[in-house]
Amino acid sequence: MHTDSDSTSFTSTGFKTACNILSLWECSSEQAQRILKLSKTSYHKFNAAPETVKLNNEQLERISCLLNIHHALRCMFSNPENVRKFMKMKNHNDFFAGRSPLEVIEHGEFLELNEVAKRIDALQNNL
Repeated sequence: MHTDSDSTSFTSTGFKTACNILSLWECSSEQAQRILKLSKTSYHKFNAAPETVKLNNEQLERISCLLNIHHALRCMFSNPENVRKFMKMKNHNDFFAGRSPLEVIEHGEFLELNEVAKRIDALQNNL
């Protein structure tokens, strides 16, 4: 049986992990706020006190996408530098059209974040 404290702990851990991933990818706080769909106030409040994190379902799905992207990158690359830099690399696949994955997701559209996660996962599965 899950309790409210379990849920809060899970959400807090997910938020902190997502922020660490975004930091690894060298995202600005503004980019992170758009990707996570958080206001500036909430983003800074949650960073200061992660135990206070309250997220809606879409925000939790966004975190899930980020975790899945990071997992796929870690499976694809043994070099941590590649894991860190892949999201900023230009991609000439039709979907990316010369943009980096980070350029696609930084606008905060969930469909684009989800599509990038699917494409990186598919790339990892094809190796």
